[in-house]
Formats: sequence, structure tokens, C-alpha cells
Amino acid sequence: MINKMNIIEQQKTICEKYGANFIESPLELKVGISLNVKEGIEPIHGLRHFPSGDTTGWYIWAGEYSDDPNFFQPLHIEHLDDWNQLIAPFLGLEPGYRFLIAENGNYVDVWEDLSLLDSID
Repeated sequence: MINKMNIIEQQKTICEKYGANFIESPLELKVGISLNVKEGIEPIHGLRHFPSGDTTGWYIWAGEYSDDPNFFQPLHIEHLDDWNQLIAPFLGLEPGYRFLIAENGNYVDVWEDLSLLDSID
């Protein structure tokens, strides 16, 4: 299980490094995540829309993206480390950001993508 105080500090450090505002992703809220993240497939991709309802706005997948309507599954952030321990430190990035993690965390890219802020219907 994720240590809330430790992860918030890690998230703030990443936000500062990449010039993003810190917007908390509370542990009781959900991300949309592809099942293949659990299999250790790389690279790991993440993007954040605006939070809505009981979700953080984060969508996370590994390898190739799929348009399959069942590609993303809901997962409470508090269980994310059971799937992959590299992801949670990035979840404080504000909406409109993306990340890519590869080489078991030795390669990381974070960038702003303002198109994520357009409304999605």
C-alpha cells in the first residue's frame, strides 16, 4: 500500500522538477489503467485530464494504446503499487501533463500537452 506522506513529497518533487503545479490525486480516487501495466510491459504512458467524480483524470497504459472500450479498468490509487511501483510519484502532475517511463524507470519523460484540457465527450 502507498505511504501517503512519502508519495506526496515525491509527487511535489517531480512537479517542481518539471515546472508543473501539484494537484493531489487522493488515494481513495481512481485512475483508468490498462491490465498490461501489471505485466511489466514498457513503456508506461500516463496522461491527465481534469478530475471528474471519483476519478483523478489519469489514464495509464503500457506498450501500445488500444481503442478497445475495455482497455482501461478503474483502480483506486491506494492499490497502484501492487501493479507497478514506478507510477504513483507522477500522479501529482496537474491536468494537461503526460509522462512516459521506460527502462525500469531509468528513462523518464514528462511534458505538458494542453490538448488534454479540451473537453472530452
